Formats: sequence, C-alpha cells, structure tokens
Amino acid sequence: MKIVFLDQSNREFSDAVQYYDRKQPGLGQQFEVEIERAIHWLSTNLEVCALRRGIYRRMNLRVFPYYIPYVIREATLWVVAIALSQRRPEYWIRRAKTLD
Repeated sequence: MKIVFLDQSNREFSDAVQYYDRKQPGLGQQFEVEIERAIHWLSTNLEVCALRRGIYRRMNLRVFPYYIPYVIREATLWVVAIALSQRRPEYWIRRAKTLD
C-alpha cells in the first residue's frame, strides 16, 4: 500500500507538531506518533472507516482533537488533511474531489 500526503496535509501536520511543541515540549512528538500509528493502522484496515459522501473516509484520533480524512484509489491511500475537529467541517473537501 502506497501512502501519499497531499502538500496541504503535510503542512497541516507540520503546523500541528510545531503548535504542540510550543505548548509543551515533547507534545508535538506525541502528536506525530499518534498520526504515524493511525496511518499505519489505516494502511492495513483501509475500508473499516465508513465511506462519506461517496468520496472519502475519516479516522478520528484518540488523544488529540484531530481527524484524518483519506481517499483510497487503487493501491494508494491519499491523506487529504490532518484536520482539527473544531475547524470548519470539510474545509478540505475540494482536495478529495480532485483525486477522482
């Protein structure tokens, strides 16, 4: 399974790690580990999360208030966003639609 982060999702990931590191040393690394574990789990359990709007699937993180919307195309898992739950819902949806 190939895993691809869109450029925007990479920036969101980096921004969140930096935010948590500023908040408390080491917290950014904990966030990074949670994202990595979630992505690894998704790569072996692709279709466990429900399909939404016929376009994407979403996995909520356990510790941090973020979720990972993703799209599966052939043998690729596309990470569309690293989205803060309190942010405007589906602000990233155009990204997912461009993968069709």
